[in-house]
Amino acid sequence: MRVAMISEHASPLACLGGVDAGGQNVYVGQLAKHLARRGWEIDMFTRRDDEALPAEVRWCDGTKVFHVPAGPPRRVRKEELLPFMGAFADFVRGYARRRRYDLAHANFFMSALVAAELKRTAGLPFVVTFHALGKVRRLHQKEADAFPPERIAIEERVVREAGLIIAECPQDEEDLTTLYAADPAKLRTIPCGFDPSEFAPMDRGEARRLVGVAGDEPVVLQLGRMVPRKGVDNVIRGVARLRRDHGIPARLLVVGGETREPDPAATPEIGRLMRVAAEERVADAVTFVGSRGRGELRAYFAAADVFVTTPWYEPFGITPVEAMACGTPVIGAAVGGIKATVRDGATGFLIPPKDPAALADRLAALLRDPGLRAEMGRTALRVARAHYTWAKVADRVSRVYHEVRAAAPYPAAAGRAAPVPVRVAGS
Repeated sequence: MRVAMISEHASPLACLGGVDAGGQNVYVGQLAKHLARRGWEIDMFTRRDDEALPAEVRWCDGTKVFHVPAGPPRRVRKEELLPFMGAFADFVRGYARRRRYDLAHANFFMSALVAAELKRTAGLPFVVTFHALGKVRRLHQKEADAFPPERIAIEERVVREAGLIIAECPQDEEDLTTLYAADPAKLRTIPCGFDPSEFAPMDRGEARRLVGVAGDEPVVLQLGRMVPRKGVDNVIRGVARLRRDHGIPARLLVVGGETREPDPAATPEIGRLMRVAAEERVADAVTFVGSRGRGELRAYFAAADVFVTTPWYEPFGITPVEAMACGTPVIGAAVGGIKATVRDGATGFLIPPKDPAALADRLAALLRDPGLRAEMGRTALRVARAHYTWAKVADRVSRVYHEVRAAAPYPAAAGRAAPVPVRVAGS
């Protein structure tokens, strides 16, 4: 059976840690790989953002990546991509005629718009994972939210028209029902995951050697996309208070950015965070690492005494699960998916976002107690392996696909409708 996996801005081939490359990229790639192992044939469609990219990439057995010519072949902020979704839909529709997909799986609201148009013009049923919701984003970002106002109407349409909706955590499910009036019968809550072949415990000394950390220096790790809502400035301020108020000389490693070497010109958020570190007088204790490949991340998680993630909001958050899979305790903000994956007092601690004093207190409790760190690390590993592997996620998503496919069989005449441009107000 064949699936069109649509992810307009988040390619599984992208280098992670930049403004628009993070958890969704991992979700699409890992889910596709593990679904393929279960017999699904997965075609991933993502926008061409570099003219040097090939039209088609055979990625792993049973999966392909298609670079869709929609808009200029260069990086465009995802907030500015909506006008190109008509061309994107026409391209995917052409493949749907030839490839005879059983269903589409849309990721993010613009991909969901494309999928809704495929359903309207070709009868193709679809599943959607939103990854983030416009109404929730506006609650937190307010005037800083740069997405077009059409986003809300598109999401409301998709909630009505999708065969099933995959919520990534209980908070996501609640937001969909309360803010979008989603039918609870159409919701399936399935978390993100990790791949045990990528993330597992390793010798701490070897991990520290690989990442360039000396001796037994206390190490706090922050890893992810470099955008303000991730709250990295809060982590810097928390480490500053840890050093000043608790006398613990910890080092903070900040992994992420658009380039391998930390470059404020390429990643302006790094420049802002460097200024925060200077203001807090901990510039010498904060190491900006830059972007790192997937194969290198395990060593960073394993080298750290504790992983910290304190975003303002987080639809799910894959990095806490990856840290837990490496046996590293997590201190996370009690928001979104993090408050579901991190078990307060067992696998780490939950704290309010934007509260550096609370972060410093919890860091001090962990860093002063090696036995507590070790016990939380062991529990974190057990929880991750029991609930959050991509294999388990793929099993559940596969059942969703079969459910949607059975409820809306692909019509014999589908795929031959004339191309109809996506209707987007103002585009």
